[in-house]
Amino acid sequence: MAVFENLWCHGFVRTVLVSPHVALADPETNARRILTAIGEADAQGAGLVLFPELSLTGYSNDDLFLQNALLEATAHAIGEIVAASAAFAPVIAIGAPIAGPDGIYNCALIIHRGRLLGIVPKNFLPNYREYYEKRYFASGAHAPFSELRVAGHTAPFGTGLVFANEDLPDFTLGFEICEDLWGPIPPSTYAAFDGALIIGNLSASPVTIGKTAFREQLIGAQSERCVCAYLYSAAGYGESTTDLAWDGQLSAFELGRLLGRSPRFESAGSRLVVDVDAGRIRQERLRMGTFRDNRALAARVQPVRSAVPFRFAPDVDRPLPLGRMVERFPFAPSDPERLDSDCEEACAIQVHGLRRRVEAAGARKLVIGVSGGLDSTQALLVCVRAFDDMGRDRRDIVGITMPGFGTGAQSKARAFALMQALGVDAREVDIRPLATRMLDDLGHPFARGEPVHDTTFENVQAGLRTDYLFRLANHEKGLVVGTGDLSELALGWCTYGVGDQMSHYNVNASLAKTLIQHLIRWAAREAGQNSEGGSAIADLLRDILDAPISPELTPLAPDGSAQSTEATIGPYELQDFTLYYATRYGFSPAKIAFLALSAWGDREKGAWPPGFGDSARRAYDLPTILRWLRVFATRFYAQSQFKRSAAPNGPKISSGGSLSPRGDWRAPSDAGAAPWLAVIARIETEFVAGSASFPATPET
Repeated sequence: MAVFENLWCHGFVRTVLVSPHVALADPETNARRILTAIGEADAQGAGLVLFPELSLTGYSNDDLFLQNALLEATAHAIGEIVAASAAFAPVIAIGAPIAGPDGIYNCALIIHRGRLLGIVPKNFLPNYREYYEKRYFASGAHAPFSELRVAGHTAPFGTGLVFANEDLPDFTLGFEICEDLWGPIPPSTYAAFDGALIIGNLSASPVTIGKTAFREQLIGAQSERCVCAYLYSAAGYGESTTDLAWDGQLSAFELGRLLGRSPRFESAGSRLVVDVDAGRIRQERLRMGTFRDNRALAARVQPVRSAVPFRFAPDVDRPLPLGRMVERFPFAPSDPERLDSDCEEACAIQVHGLRRRVEAAGARKLVIGVSGGLDSTQALLVCVRAFDDMGRDRRDIVGITMPGFGTGAQSKARAFALMQALGVDAREVDIRPLATRMLDDLGHPFARGEPVHDTTFENVQAGLRTDYLFRLANHEKGLVVGTGDLSELALGWCTYGVGDQMSHYNVNASLAKTLIQHLIRWAAREAGQNSEGGSAIADLLRDILDAPISPELTPLAPDGSAQSTEATIGPYELQDFTLYYATRYGFSPAKIAFLALSAWGDREKGAWPPGFGDSARRAYDLPTILRWLRVFATRFYAQSQFKRSAAPNGPKISSGGSLSPRGDWRAPSDAGAAPWLAVIARIETEFVAGSASFPATPET
């Protein structure tokens, strides 16, 4: 039995990158320092420890590499490390010069549990500017042998070796050395094609102005192209500064995104711990037809090689929380600069999509229902921006508020104030008389004065509102602009057909509720800074943000409170979190719950996006997460697909952020949720209900 809060149970691989203080030309001292670092990484639950290029001797030895004494001392140190590794769990990657039968090779030695698993030589030897490697080393690309005996251990030798864990299939490794990454087709490309999900680069890489940024561009791009994690360990303090300098920076990228980087120029050496989501990488490869096709083409040049097997069994009987930051709002990053950029781009996409549809349809007007809530506010702002861009009169945007039985005075006042401040054609239509007539025709108890507020009662109002918008659009030769968002569509929180599920064009179709909240915060800030009368609009937008999320379809409670959406379908911040990982990566409920606990378990942990005061910073424990995960699984997989199958047109805005049947999400309308609910029940039974443990079934 394994502890649920252990990252190894959920497809993660803990890796430790180390750039130690190197003792130049002193393999014995370096071996001691390397073993100390390995012991520290082992205590942290690491599966891989990555050191720099030639870390056993130092990189800047020049002609000393041709001295037998140094080579013999290196071989002896390798033997000591291999023997000592039997006491440690992680796979170890160290750099060393290895004397072969026809030359000296600059190599990565892959060691595990007392075995030398393999030797990966450097292919591309730089011999320009400050580099003279061909003076000392032979290229591994031309080695006439496929195995080599080092320090009493015989191991496979060659470029592109892949090392595959027999127990955790996502823990699959490949390695290359420094300059190999700089080539047009790095060896790591072939290692990725052969199955490596994590690539380690053992590098020396002396530093010059601008080089750090450039090499991170290469690392990030390679991790994205090869659909992998790419770990880079550069040589640091202790290397010779006769002519060069060394920053010892460690960096890690996953699918093009930075996981972490260490400080530079640390005299005591650098260390970086990153938790790689290997399960996520594998899921991404399942979707990437381009990667598969490219691999098939590359196989004509270099046939697929068998992986070197190893057995790594992590300690899963103790908690090992995730060390990487998990964004609470995956649709809206916590970094203020990136969030601003994302909001600006999202709004531009919405405006572009609507403008193109208006022009193509030849529409004279736009018709939009304005409730005073988040979604209709964002859609109205987009309509205004689109008409401003086209030089059209804002009065040709017809905004209508349609009070029903649950409409509050404050929301109605906000809707009117916003429409007037924006200068659109503001109208009001009271749907209550017509709704009462329809309920009476249906024989509904409410028409007889009974307080029955069921689904029929709610949908009569939602349907009448949408019906009126479409008929008004016919009359005005306009288009109905949809306001429903991605989160509502995912959870089926919309009225099908002649209801808020339908429109002529839905600008919010792929915006999650939590992203809409950030967009309105951004719009409020922009209005307050830039436009005439903007401070009043900004104040209105902030009032709308502060209001409870409600469909306002049932009468107010005796205490004056409105119907609560989140009380029924769950907190949008949790449901949007689940939505992102369920649709973007296909993660199981177990992994989603683990990630949600990492992100939301402690309100003091990690960064919050701007605009969140102390009272808005919430935390959720595992039982609460599982409760709403069950609601999500039931509503998303079993109850709501028929609504998504008939979704109107609307622009895709974020990666994984579309449920259009013509795009990212296609599913049968009559499926069930049994596999997802079974996983949730298992966690509840075996962890929440008392046993503090979880079956060791990693994300595979």
